[in-house]
Amino acid sequence: MRRRRVLVSLMTTCLVAACSQQIKVPKYTGPEVTQIVVNKGARRMYLLNGTTILKRYDVDLGFRPQGDKRVQGDGKTPEGGYYIDRRNPNSAFFLSIGISYPNRRDIAEAAALGQSAGGDIFIHGRPTDFRRNKRDWTAGCIAVTNEEMLEIYSMVRIGTPIFINP
Repeated sequence: MRRRRVLVSLMTTCLVAACSQQIKVPKYTGPEVTQIVVNKGARRMYLLNGTTILKRYDVDLGFRPQGDKRVQGDGKTPEGGYYIDRRNPNSAFFLSIGISYPNRRDIAEAAALGQSAGGDIFIHGRPTDFRRNKRDWTAGCIAVTNEEMLEIYSMVRIGTPIFINP
């Protein structure tokens, strides 16, 4: 019995140590990302410095990509002007950066429908069980590959404006 407790304790310690390892984010020394533009119809995201495109990415969206997000659980990616408001190095989706959804307008629109606007909209990588053949699988977030998310995470700062177009 004692041997079993020691084994369980050792396995728990190893699991905690493995889970707490931080992802090594490379240092970005290029031009500042001054805005992000997402064109939902084209499934493209652009990181810009002024009007110069620094990087472009193919993206996946919410599982109901057509139209603006109105209420929690509708499977849509919001449309409009927001900003990056947080960074999550421990995301279940590899890495993630938060989008300031919902704003006052979003909250008012959802309230008029008697519902919540929801929240927790992110740009993020893909979970480990992601199947490559899925398209537009998120609950409303913007998804890229993990390699791309590592690059985006290093380039984008809190406060960066993001414009999500239909």
